[in-house]
Amino acid sequence: MTDWLQHLLILPILLPLAVGAALIPVDERNRMLKGLFGFASTLAVFVIAVILMRMAANTGSLPARGIYQLGNWPAPFGIVLVLDRLSALMLCLTAGLALAAQAYSMARWHTAGHHFHSLFQFLIAGLNGAFLTGDLFNLFVFFEMMLAASYGLLLHGSGPVRVKAGLHYIAINLAASSLFLIGVSLIYGVTGTLNMADLAAKLATLAPENRQLVETGAAILGIAFLVKAGMWPLSFWLPPAYAAATPPVAAVFAILTKVGIYVIIRLHFLIFGAAAGASAGFGQGWLVAGGMLTIAFGAIGVLASQAMGRLAGYSVLVSSGTLLSAIGLGHGGMLAGALFYLVSSTLTISAFFLLIELVERGRDAGADVLAVTMEAYGDFDEEEEEVGVAIPGTMAVLGLCFCLCAVLLSGLPPLSGFVAKFAILRGLFDMPGTDMATAMSATDWTYVVLLILSGLAAMIAMNRIGIRTFWASIEGTVPRVFVIEITPVVVLLAACIFLSLQAGPAMRYMQATADDLLNPLFQSERVLSAPRTGEQ
Repeated sequence: MTDWLQHLLILPILLPLAVGAALIPVDERNRMLKGLFGFASTLAVFVIAVILMRMAANTGSLPARGIYQLGNWPAPFGIVLVLDRLSALMLCLTAGLALAAQAYSMARWHTAGHHFHSLFQFLIAGLNGAFLTGDLFNLFVFFEMMLAASYGLLLHGSGPVRVKAGLHYIAINLAASSLFLIGVSLIYGVTGTLNMADLAAKLATLAPENRQLVETGAAILGIAFLVKAGMWPLSFWLPPAYAAATPPVAAVFAILTKVGIYVIIRLHFLIFGAAAGASAGFGQGWLVAGGMLTIAFGAIGVLASQAMGRLAGYSVLVSSGTLLSAIGLGHGGMLAGALFYLVSSTLTISAFFLLIELVERGRDAGADVLAVTMEAYGDFDEEEEEVGVAIPGTMAVLGLCFCLCAVLLSGLPPLSGFVAKFAILRGLFDMPGTDMATAMSATDWTYVVLLILSGLAAMIAMNRIGIRTFWASIEGTVPRVFVIEITPVVVLLAACIFLSLQAGPAMRYMQATADDLLNPLFQSERVLSAPRTGEQ
C-alpha cells in the first residue's frame, strides 16, 4: 500500500471534523454556502469510503494492510484505526445516508436553526471514528462526539414536542455513557489494555476470578450499546425521539442504532468468539431473548401506530431486534444474511423518514383521527359517486415511493428486504451435516415465526396508512415538492433496487465479511503484528 493510500484511512474522520469546525464562524446568513461546503465534504468522504471498501475487499493475507497507527506507535500501546470489510461497509452506508439527508435539508430544514451543517459534519466524524477505531477508549471518545452532535441535531428546529423528546434522549444517552465508562474501567482494571485485538488475545488466559470481572464489565458495556441499539426494554425513548426529529435528522439517525449493533457484532465475535475459552459466546442468550422481545414489541408498535413517524420509529426497533437475535443465535450462515439485512433496512427506513414529511404536507390536520373514526363508525356520506379520480403527478411519484417502502419494510419479493430475510432463514435452516428437523430448536422456530409476523405487521400497517393517505375520500391539497427533496428518496430506494439486482455479488461480500468475523485469531494477529511505518 502506498503512503497516500495508507493515509486515506484517517480522512473519513479528519475531513468532516475540519470542515465542521471551519463552518462554525461563517455567518448563518450564508447557509447555502455552508451547505455546499458541507455537501462537498460528505461527497468526498463517500468517495474515500468507496475506495477503502475496495481496499478492504482485497486485503488478502497481508496483515499490515488496513492498519493505521497514529504517531507510528504499534498496538496495543498506541491508537490504531482498523479497516476491514465490516468497517468499510459501515463507512459507505453512513456516507450514503448522510449525502441523501444533507441534500434534502438544503431545501428548507437547514435554515430551521443554527450550525446545522457543523453539527452534521461532527456527527459524521463521530460515526466514522466509531467504525474505524481499534480500541475501547477511543470508541468512547467517538461515541461521545457522535452523541453530542446528535443532541443538537435532534433539538434542531425547536418546538415543544421536539424539545421534550430531545431532553429524554439526552438524559438516557448520558446514563448510557456513564455505564460505558464503568464497563471500560472494569475491563481495563483487570486486563491492563483496551485494545480490542489485545483483549481478544488475553481473555482466554485470564484467571477465573478475573474473568468474572471482565464479563461484568462487558455486560455493563453491552447495556450501554443495547440502549443505543434500541433493544427492549431499553427502547421506549426511540420511537418518540425519531418521530419528533426533523426529516433529514431522522433519516441519518437510522444509522445511529446500527452503531450499537456494529459494536456488539465486533465485541461478540472478536473478544467473545470461539477463541475466548470459557467466555466464548458470553451474553449470547440475552441477545436472543432481548432481540426477539424487541421484534415483538416493534411489530405491535407498528400495528398500533396511526402516525407515519411513529410507524417508522417502531420499524427501527424491528430492524434492531432482527439483527440482535441473528447475532445471538450464533449460526455462522445467518451472519451474512444479517449484514445484508442491516444495509437494506437502514436504507429503507432512512428513505421512509424523508418521504413521510413530503406526504404529510398535503394532509389535512386531524386526518388520521378522522380516518380512524370513519373505520370505527362507518362513512355514511355516499351521495357522490365517482367513476374515477385523476391522481396528480406529485402524488403518483410519492405513492410509488411509498409502495416501494411498504414492499421493502414488509420483506416482500422481489426487493432486497425479501432477499435479506430469505438469506437469514437459509442460513438458519442450512446447517451442514445435520437434519433440519432435529437441528432446529424451539428458539430457532420462534425466531422464524417472529420474522414472518413482523413482515406481516409491516404490510398491514403500511397498507392501512397508504389507503388513508392516497385513496381515502378525505381531501387534502397536493403538496409542493422540490426536486432536491424527492431526489434523495428516489436515490435511496434505487440503492435498495440495485442491491436486489446485485444480490449475488453483495452476498459474496457479506459472506466474506462474516468469514472474517468468525476468524477472530486472524483479526487479532493482523492488528498486533502490523509493523510500524518504515519497517515493512
